[in-house]
Amino acid sequence: MAKEKILRHSGLVRLVHWSIALSTFTLIITGMFQLPLARRYFIDQLPGLFWTGDYSITVLVHYIAAAILLSAVSVHVVYHVIRKEYNLIPRKGDMKESYQIIKSMFGFCEEPKSDKYLAEQRLAYAYMAFSFLLILVTGVLKVIKNFPTMQFSETFLSWVTNIHNLATFMIIFGIFAHLAAFAIKANWPLLPSMFTGKVDLEYAKHRHSIWCIKGVGQKEKK
Repeated sequence: MAKEKILRHSGLVRLVHWSIALSTFTLIITGMFQLPLARRYFIDQLPGLFWTGDYSITVLVHYIAAAILLSAVSVHVVYHVIRKEYNLIPRKGDMKESYQIIKSMFGFCEEPKSDKYLAEQRLAYAYMAFSFLLILVTGVLKVIKNFPTMQFSETFLSWVTNIHNLATFMIIFGIFAHLAAFAIKANWPLLPSMFTGKVDLEYAKHRHSIWCIKGVGQKEKK
């Protein structure tokens, strides 16, 4: 029997998600190459990776990835503001509800009814949004400092660099936590939705009943 599906993520939402994911990965890698880790650990000696030791190439790729990230984040914000979709914005009581969800995974209580996103997903979104805000603002400042007419103090640039590096580690931690969430069996049905945009209707009714009651999403047979 074919399982009935419900649309969770539109094509544009998935495109933005993967644009942010891939550009972020590229930024982290090229940022590390500029330290320069590629030459220190002979990565640039590997077949096809000679460019990793060339600063002029890695910084160009870094800037291109940054432009893609900034564009994707801008589209994300504008798209959801226009559609007045604020499902991912943290709500009052999300900390308590997240605690209940964790307890329910160990059988200590029933999982609370959820909207399109779980309370813990909204909190994670706020954390990642703040991290990306830091990385983008400091990244733009690091580019502006290279303009001939711009003059910043050494103290200010030191703060910008340190915050940029801190934000990088915050994002790396967030990515690991995001991926680790899929080690939990209850979250497995959500993984295919980032590729197909759909989740099983029965799963949605069970775990995202508030969302289903609102009638959000479009049902479609697999």
